[in-house]
Amino acid sequence: MSAGDRRCGQAFAFRALPQKTFSFLEDREIGDRLLKWSMQGRITAQAFGFDQPFKPYQKDEFVMAFFNDQNVNSSLRLLSASGQWTTLGSKVTDTEATVVPCTQTSMSFFDRLYSEGVVRETGDIVKCYDDCYNDILISDELRKVLLLEDSDHYDLFSQLDRQEFLFCLFKHLCIGGTLCQFEDVVDPYLETTKALYKDLVRLVSSIWFLFMLDCSLVDTSYTL
Repeated sequence: MSAGDRRCGQAFAFRALPQKTFSFLEDREIGDRLLKWSMQGRITAQAFGFDQPFKPYQKDEFVMAFFNDQNVNSSLRLLSASGQWTTLGSKVTDTEATVVPCTQTSMSFFDRLYSEGVVRETGDIVKCYDDCYNDILISDELRKVLLLEDSDHYDLFSQLDRQEFLFCLFKHLCIGGTLCQFEDVVDPYLETTKALYKDLVRLVSSIWFLFMLDCSLVDTSYTL
């Protein structure tokens, strides 16, 4: 067995990188928007370094090793049911990892919202009669595109499109938290999506492992 083979057989080890900052968390305008969308104070991002090359086929092993690493266990921040930030602090016995593609790198990806009448040329989001989806109020065509499979414009984005990290960020911001005050124009969503995407993908491309946690919705979601 070669030295490389032996190394690949070793468990991943991680270290927290608290010195790595995220500009979107420090941007005042974005902070005001997150507050309006009921996400401020309920979203955080952390960076971790790891000690050996990573291949996509190792994702399950990688994620399990991550959550059970002592450095991660003691520093990974989670939001408790009482609304207080705490650390993981316990052994994880089951994980599920999903590869999220980042092939879409241009905001022109969302131009179809304008051309198909979901958003007007002025940026105003077209309104509709109120509907509800999983306790989320839907009062415009944009949220119908994002959430309702039977909407007229749902097929504007294919299933592959909807798996893209860029789309996931946009959707998450548009839906917001439980007390979200929705925007009447699309620009704040697009601008914030662009800022988050550039910040997060730049970090990931620098061979750091990114953990992003947003507890603003009813269900806690993890982007790995």
